[in-house]
Amino acid sequence: MALYRGLLLAALALTLVVVVFGAYVRLADAGLGCPDWPGCYGTPSPAHAADAIRDAQAAAPDGPVSLPKAWKEMIHRYLAASLGLLIVAVAALAWRLRASPRAAPGLAFGLLGVVLFQGLLGKWTVTLLLKPAIVTAHLLGGLTTLALLGWLTLRACAALWIGTVAPAGVRPPRAGALERIERLRTGARLAFVLLVLQIALGGWTSTNYAALACPDFPTCHGSFAPAADYANAFHVVRELGMTAEGELLSNAALTAIHWSHRLGALVAGGALAVLGMALCRRRATVDLGAALLAVLALQLGLGIANVLLSLPLALAAAHNAGAALLLGVMVWIVFRLGAPRPLPVAGARDGAAALHTIEEERG
Repeated sequence: MALYRGLLLAALALTLVVVVFGAYVRLADAGLGCPDWPGCYGTPSPAHAADAIRDAQAAAPDGPVSLPKAWKEMIHRYLAASLGLLIVAVAALAWRLRASPRAAPGLAFGLLGVVLFQGLLGKWTVTLLLKPAIVTAHLLGGLTTLALLGWLTLRACAALWIGTVAPAGVRPPRAGALERIERLRTGARLAFVLLVLQIALGGWTSTNYAALACPDFPTCHGSFAPAADYANAFHVVRELGMTAEGELLSNAALTAIHWSHRLGALVAGGALAVLGMALCRRRATVDLGAALLAVLALQLGLGIANVLLSLPLALAAAHNAGAALLLGVMVWIVFRLGAPRPLPVAGARDGAAALHTIEEERG
């Protein structure tokens, strides 16, 4: 189990790197730095394709191909391939440990399926020339991988949960405690759904290059009701920068995308803030609430700074990292509040099974 936990932690850390570096590649306009897949001009690295890259850059000096962009794109692919191999190892080891309730081989193989599909999305991102729907799905696939790995890691590290580990036979919770916990669980699940929708809106904003469609804050073009074309903003099947009819996407459509992301931030951010404060009111969950509120404040600050500072590359990539961290914190919260079935805890006194549930952590 120690090896399994180590692989999961390594895969989790690498996933965060891949997600953030993938956002950096997209924001640096390097997504087509190598316009074929999986290699670069049919070679294993930009060094082998240097002549072809120079020819392409000479033919289109302002185009998407250059040697630095090619390296950024290929480094992202190397990292993603390494992550894929790690997840294959995770799935194989989970199957070997399938007798343990902490291994969750079914979820591990589900994760492997997600990663294989994610590889296809990565291919289509390049071969279909950065279609917004494909690029957004690729971003969401990376975050889905992160969430599943987080859940598997928490399950595998059940003995290391932060909080009280109570042996079997503890006294039942106080009257009304279960109802309060159930309300917290429901609130956490709702906040999680809203966060996922907001991340999807953020991905749609980024992949349509609408991050600066509203250059001011808190208003948009000086108004809280800016002129916006919502009819063309959310057509899924279309080319980058085009409407479904093949016309150029208007500034009003880009404004609609950006403004929707801001409105989504109000809704999702409000729900997360309420959840965080509710968690902070309980001694047993104050760590969860404090983490959520801290990351939420950071993410909101990064979003505002990106607008006011005209989207510097480092801050834009950090905003993507903030979304990943928020998702990770919410996975942690849902897991802790979910109080899954009792899992054996190594080292429990007298060999008794121990149950770590939020009901037993009450203040």
